[in-house]
Amino acid sequence: MKPYYEHSGITIYHGDCREILPSLAGFDLLLTDPPYGIGVNTDNSRFSGGNNPEIRGGAVRDSVIGDDEQFDPTFLIEYGEEQVIWGWNNFPDKLPRGACLVWLKRYDDAFQSFLSDAELAWMSKGHGVYCRRDLSNNAITGERTHPTQKPLTLMRWCLSFFPKVESVLDPFMGSGTTLRAAKDLGRRAIGIEIEEKYCEIAAKRLSQEVMSFE
Repeated sequence: MKPYYEHSGITIYHGDCREILPSLAGFDLLLTDPPYGIGVNTDNSRFSGGNNPEIRGGAVRDSVIGDDEQFDPTFLIEYGEEQVIWGWNNFPDKLPRGACLVWLKRYDDAFQSFLSDAELAWMSKGHGVYCRRDLSNNAITGERTHPTQKPLTLMRWCLSFFPKVESVLDPFMGSGTTLRAAKDLGRRAIGIEIEEKYCEIAAKRLSQEVMSFE
């Protein structure tokens, strides 16, 4: 299959990951944020601030393909030596015992004030619970290009649990945050995305200069 984008160890495929995955070689780590099967309403203009034209104008209201039906992530465990799968609380009976990553999305005083206070990911290694408070998405509310886009710093945090990993796979790539994090850290990565417009967005993000991190 011809890649949609390929440069400097980063590859993007446009299509259904269930059709593309069997043709790919092995990977060290699968890191992904798949559909949760909750039919999320992505029109954030209905909340406080929704009447602000600056916020409303940049809001992402696209639906998430596959989110309108129950999602079973068990097929993903076949790929990668290790896995990190976001949305664990939406399919806890589908994944084996593992560690839990917690993304705290707001300060303590704001808990219980707006949708979920945090999001959970299942990690295939270990048994602990690890938390990170990351409010960086708040600063780019009007700039996000995907309705469930995760912070770049959050995905770099996920990768920090696997310092020896050289190759990363994200079969639900979205706007390419996982691939951008992998590129910034000098890892090879492949992303798969079913919507072509997000492939284009991800390719543009990946064409930017690599940021330096210690």
